[in-house]
Amino acid sequence: MRAIIFNEHSPSLEVYQYTEDMVVPEPGPEQVLIEVHYAAINRLDNWVRHGWKGLNLDFPHIPCSDFSGVIVKTGERVENWQPGQRVTANPLMWHGEDRFILRGEHNLSPTWHILGENIRGACAEYVAVPARNLIAIPEDYDMRKAAAASLVYVTAWHSLMVAGDLRATEKVLIVGAGGGVNTASIQISKLAGAEVFVIASDAKKAERAREQGADWVHDRSTEDNWSKAVYLATGKEGVDVVVDNVGEATWQKSLRCLRNGGRLLTVGGTSGYNAVVPVNMMFGKHLRIIGSTMGSQFDYRTVMTQVFRGTLDPVIDRVFPMQEFRAAMERMLANEHFGKILLQVKK
Repeated sequence: MRAIIFNEHSPSLEVYQYTEDMVVPEPGPEQVLIEVHYAAINRLDNWVRHGWKGLNLDFPHIPCSDFSGVIVKTGERVENWQPGQRVTANPLMWHGEDRFILRGEHNLSPTWHILGENIRGACAEYVAVPARNLIAIPEDYDMRKAAAASLVYVTAWHSLMVAGDLRATEKVLIVGAGGGVNTASIQISKLAGAEVFVIASDAKKAERAREQGADWVHDRSTEDNWSKAVYLATGKEGVDVVVDNVGEATWQKSLRCLRNGGRLLTVGGTSGYNAVVPVNMMFGKHLRIIGSTMGSQFDYRTVMTQVFRGTLDPVIDRVFPMQEFRAAMERMLANEHFGKILLQVKK
């Protein structure tokens, strides 16, 4: 089958190869085989290519956690799913029955892993996934938007609504405007009834953030002291919640933006992980830092219901042919995108 692969960890995008020689996976008893129409890239794909201690891949590795497609085959124990159905899936996988799984907290289980991270992903003609992870795509819904939604929306939903306990009328600051999790966070925060503040890297992304519903946007290319701008914009009080997935480069400014009793939510650290936390600020202002990864299957079904209803609307930056995978990654790593970058897999 056709696929994008790499055979070794490397900082270089040159390791990505287009091939037509991968073997079509055989679905297990509780899996389905899906013909992929579209796949989507995430920052995770870049980190996996670089690799880290403890990440043991079965090379050649196939990237991409997100996809949309059509079922072509079902495992012998699969019920209620048939060939021809349009589907996408929660990229979070798990196995066994530990105490977290039994409570429905799948993303807390020590067994969790992600499609395209620990196991071969969806940038291929076919992908096999557990039937329990599936969700049907409505017949009138755009397959491209379905491919763009899964990872970023379940991640943002769990962080904001479950771990972060976001409430109506609260003020939320989102550090960064263009990434998939941040565009999802703008929409989810507005759906929750929050007032949304956004830090954008340039005027174009600032305008796009306003189009997504942001109430207040700061263009840091014109004034880098955005923590002061937020402080003044909130009547010198600060915000209730900061969403910061940048990490090291923005951490202290994000903490300064919080009101007394505020909370900082994070699902990543694109600029680095060695962030400094002033302990006196933490206890003096009663602050909380709340980290999370992905979400449960219940979180996934909850947020995807909102996506398919149109109350949340995935933003697509650009669709590349599958063979131009390197160019797609280059665009993401240069921070030129706003929303999700897709690969068209089906010819």
